[in-house]
Amino acid sequence: MRTWNDVTLYRVDRSATYAHIDRLLTQMVDWDLIERHWQDMMQVVLSIQAGKVLPSMLLQKLGVYSRQNNLYKAFSELGRVERTIFLLEYMSDTATRQHIRAETTKVESYNQFTEWLAFGGPVLRSGDPVEQEKRIKYRDLVANVVMLQNVVDMTNVLHDLQQEGVRITPELLARLSPYLNEHLKRFGHYILDMETPPEPLQPKPLFVTTP
Repeated sequence: MRTWNDVTLYRVDRSATYAHIDRLLTQMVDWDLIERHWQDMMQVVLSIQAGKVLPSMLLQKLGVYSRQNNLYKAFSELGRVERTIFLLEYMSDTATRQHIRAETTKVESYNQFTEWLAFGGPVLRSGDPVEQEKRIKYRDLVANVVMLQNVVDMTNVLHDLQQEGVRITPELLARLSPYLNEHLKRFGHYILDMETPPEPLQPKPLFVTTP
């Protein structure tokens, strides 16, 4: 974590001590605050699960007067507990760290891919929220179209290699990525034909063999 020095870890109470990591836990959890608002917090969770309240709308309302909103403070305190547990697991479990790093790499690769596809760069030049949302959605739509075509093309190539006797394994496929762009002509002359329907994608069958 790049900001590890800025992370605050919370201990259960003042009397709790921990071998090897005691100096890392510098703050205490306010369990009384969580207990007082537990019922309200559960009602919020049930409302979100039932689809009656959007999480984004709830966060916006709670954050308007966050310093005075006790429910917001209770959720924040519970979040500190969850964050502390997660970070302790992250420090102690090698497999967890490897998994998170792998997933983070995928996200960063996708962001670089969409930034490359974005005409004019990744900066949202309009201050209109509607235009900003449209630009992000259109960019993701183009990215998904390109990734789908990349997967089809790679599947066809792998099929041809398999016909030539090359053994296709899960380990080999795990090293492939749909975020290829070397073969794309990003800036050029495009013809948008809205009348002729595109041909259906018909990738060749691929049989993956395991040891």
